[in-house]
Amino acid sequence: MKGIAMTNNEIGQLASDYLMPTYRPLPVAFVKGEGARLWDAEGNAYLDFVAGIAVCGVGHAHPRLAAAIAEQAAQIMHTSNLYLIEPQARLARKLVEISFAERCFFCNSGAEANEAAIKLARKWAVQHLTPKQRTIITAEKSFHGRTLTTVTATGQEKYQKAFLPLPSGFRYVPFGNIEALESAVDDTVCAIMLEPIQGEGGINVPDEHYFSGVRRLCDERGILLILDEVQTGVGRTGKWFGYEHFGIKPDIITLAKSLGGGFPIGACLAAGEVATAFEPGDHASTFGGNHLACSAALETLAIIEDEGLLANAAEMGALLTDRFTELAGQMAAIDHIRGRGLLLGLQLAEDCAPALAQACLERGLVVNAIGTNLLRLAPPLTIGADDCAEAVAIVADALTSVV
Repeated sequence: MKGIAMTNNEIGQLASDYLMPTYRPLPVAFVKGEGARLWDAEGNAYLDFVAGIAVCGVGHAHPRLAAAIAEQAAQIMHTSNLYLIEPQARLARKLVEISFAERCFFCNSGAEANEAAIKLARKWAVQHLTPKQRTIITAEKSFHGRTLTTVTATGQEKYQKAFLPLPSGFRYVPFGNIEALESAVDDTVCAIMLEPIQGEGGINVPDEHYFSGVRRLCDERGILLILDEVQTGVGRTGKWFGYEHFGIKPDIITLAKSLGGGFPIGACLAAGEVATAFEPGDHASTFGGNHLACSAALETLAIIEDEGLLANAAEMGALLTDRFTELAGQMAAIDHIRGRGLLLGLQLAEDCAPALAQACLERGLVVNAIGTNLLRLAPPLTIGADDCAEAVAIVADALTSVV
């Protein structure tokens, strides 16, 4: 049952009174979405270039996705993994068909998917490596989640320092530096875990040869390559998966965010011996892979295929890159734009990203400030050329008010 309509300020006060202060939300409450558009509690319209932080890949309230969720919810939502689940089995088959993988494990979030990948790698190490090979190397500026284990895997002290002591077994190297990685791999290492493109760390893209070097190193040392595709996966970069840009295949990948089109679901995919390393009782998830989540994911993948959204993400990403590169030539406040597909980072020449994000919001554009000098652009994969032109114009206008 719906309550009495509230204003943005009233919702903000209610949240302030009753929620734990884990976020600093901007002063707007979105109550409706359609495609790449959002409306707040007071009826103001916005162009969404965040998509729930790269989650709503097929846009807001896609009629096919809404219908699939409603149909499944009216039939059965959850039974647990104590029983067979048809949509789960079909989703696993589909993900195997479009990826390198042979088997899947389902959970509810990116952090859980990364927890599964870490446990899977260490279980495989128990079976195939020496007793001391349990260390996992990750990258500085990486982000892998907020649980104690995944925050330890995250190579950013700011996320860790309030939660000491942290679990052991992780080591950090600079992202994109193959020499540093080679030096870090010793006889205690069982896996390397990286993002194809760093998301929260700044939309950092390695050079085209980096991952071929990482793959070679893993093969030479007999260790696993885990790729965190929570943000880059499911079409975000213009291909199904970020690893496809670098001409390699990992041993394990993790997915979440766009996989359910907005409905929570995570996945850990693997191939080879590691795909069968888990045994009954090794890992589990009460809600993971339930009927509703898997039906949402199946429809999301079908929409991406049917509407040609991989190609659209690549095309619109190139268009945005060109437009913002042109704008950088006109406005000194913009340094450059980087990324792949529709995962882009607008690097600013000044520390004005939070103020710029607020100024864009006031002008009807939703963007996300990462740190002090970078805007993340991650619109729905359905975004069109007119929307892109509108976003560039709003950013340009907003910049004049903050620099």
